[in-house]
Amino acid sequence: MRGIILTAGEGTRMRPLTLTRPKTMLPVGGKPLLQYNLEALRDAGVKNITMVVGYYQEVVEEHFQDGVKFGVQIEYVTQEKRLGTAHAIATAASSVEEEVIILNGDILVQSQVIKSLIEKYHRTNCDTILTLTEVDNPSSFGVVELQNDKITDIIEKPAPDKAPTNLINAGIYFFTPKIFRAIEKTPKSSRGEYEITDSIKIQIQNGEEVLGLTFQDRWIDIGRPWELLEINEHFLENMESEIQGIIEEGVTIHGPVILGKGSILRSGSYIMGPVFIGENTDIGPNSFIRKYSSIGNGVSVGNGVEIKNSIVMDNTNINHLSYVGDSVIGADCNLAAGTNIANLRFDDCEVKLTVKKDRINSGRRKLGVIFADDVKTGINSSFNPGVMVGQGARVGSGAIIYRDVPSHMMVIPLQEHDIIDRRTMDK
Repeated sequence: MRGIILTAGEGTRMRPLTLTRPKTMLPVGGKPLLQYNLEALRDAGVKNITMVVGYYQEVVEEHFQDGVKFGVQIEYVTQEKRLGTAHAIATAASSVEEEVIILNGDILVQSQVIKSLIEKYHRTNCDTILTLTEVDNPSSFGVVELQNDKITDIIEKPAPDKAPTNLINAGIYFFTPKIFRAIEKTPKSSRGEYEITDSIKIQIQNGEEVLGLTFQDRWIDIGRPWELLEINEHFLENMESEIQGIIEEGVTIHGPVILGKGSILRSGSYIMGPVFIGENTDIGPNSFIRKYSSIGNGVSVGNGVEIKNSIVMDNTNINHLSYVGDSVIGADCNLAAGTNIANLRFDDCEVKLTVKKDRINSGRRKLGVIFADDVKTGINSSFNPGVMVGQGARVGSGAIIYRDVPSHMMVIPLQEHDIIDRRTMDK
């Protein structure tokens, strides 16, 4: 059996983090999102995997290569134009000879769900199985109608009072090769894309047996930047300590910590796990790393720095006397000494951010900033909650940032100074 992971999309709602990588390659808990899905397939016994790539595909291919170090065999097919999920699946048709498991790369799934899909197929010998999960508000998803466990219809994003059930399509599929005949007959949707749910509805209309598999495990759909923090917490909360680096005398550790090869925790630092620290990373001295922080490879965290519940990506420097709270910091950033990132509004309201020009309530009372890659700040700069800073942006010393900074822009605070001859002050 083959697994196909769809990872060609841009992830525009995750910008500015996806300006330099696909959404599926954003790190949580020390791994790219995509790696969790690959490992779920592998652990369910599916070791021949096709990745449908497109946007920044070289980032995916460089990390996973042929898959051998992950215990699988990977081949890549390129979706040149992103024309929907059915189009993406059709791109991989040449690699499919028998049954196939297909995952959207931007959801996270446990291996047990995949095992259950396979077991259900062997019990029923049906044509298609959709995994289903129950949500409080189904109006943002594809909602299914069921008779017993047989799917009779799929309604895309119904109005809140029109949804027939609270069961939604979770983006994990079991298909036989019959799906490709349905895809060939699938017209473009109103969005101008070929939707796999339309292909499945063609199967239903043709009398093919389409079943649902409802699961109770936690299902996470990653759509917006701050949701990475929730997922990061999810993966860190059950981790166990693994120390491969150096811990100097005078370091205090409470809770589980992963410390990668070549990394060092310097004297006086206080680590409150669970915390993930990658390889060749230098922490301290006298730094405070609080729970649910995930710090990548090649990171430098200076003297007297505090990091709380944040993701810090590879090769970023956070210099002395800085504070980072509830934030996502991209790769190759440099936070100068005294950079302060606020994570709580002074009016105590939930933090809002701008996503694709819409103002969105994050639902989080504590949320700091979202930095893209290669952001550099000057000394004593400050950032209000909910600010997004684009790729390659520069923020000058002493600036107070309360609105988003676009990519490659520079913020220079304007200040007035009086220079007075002190020898004349007493005259």
